Amino acid sequence: MLPLPPVTQAYLLVCVGVYCLQFLAGPLLVQYLALWPIGSGQFMPWQVLTYAVVHVEGWHLFFNMLGLWMFGGEIERLWGQKRYLQFLVACALSAALVQIGWTAMIGSMSPTVGASGALFGLLLAFGMLFPNRTIMPLFPPIPMKAKVFVAVFGALELFFGLAGSDGIAHFAHLGGMLGGFLMIRYWRGQAPFSRRRR
Repeated sequence: MLPLPPVTQAYLLVCVGVYCLQFLAGPLLVQYLALWPIGSGQFMPWQVLTYAVVHVEGWHLFFNMLGLWMFGGEIERLWGQKRYLQFLVACALSAALVQIGWTAMIGSMSPTVGASGALFGLLLAFGMLFPNRTIMPLFPPIPMKAKVFVAVFGALELFFGLAGSDGIAHFAHLGGMLGGFLMIRYWRGQAPFSRRRR
């Protein structure tokens, strides 16, 4: 296996480090870094990025870091550090904005944490860059093309998001995918953007 490139490695280490730091700093760290709804009285501007390094459950951290390892390294090697970092930030921001809008619409006061928004953006990018690459997801363990995998996961996120609250920020995931899609279209100079970007 190729070693993880620097940005992917740094993101993974920061997420694991923040998770470990919570055991020393206590719940105040999560409260400070998590993305709170605007109307909660606890929202701060930095939270639109800091939420993406916070995980309060071990399984959440594990699966997000597994996805980062699976998809992030190859995309970073293809794009380079600068473009890859821009993409991660764009996906995390778009996931935060969509989640803020959704929580305002449904009147939720629950915070959002996790790298899932950025990860779903990476998943979308992988499907666009390597559409016919066969991958084997953990759930379900059925080999499928990357473009099919992305379409299935996107549809499931929309279904579960509309079906009701299960404690998972499905619209943050969809927001990350939307941000990733728009970023790639922007770089390619495709609609709704007019000029080719390099």
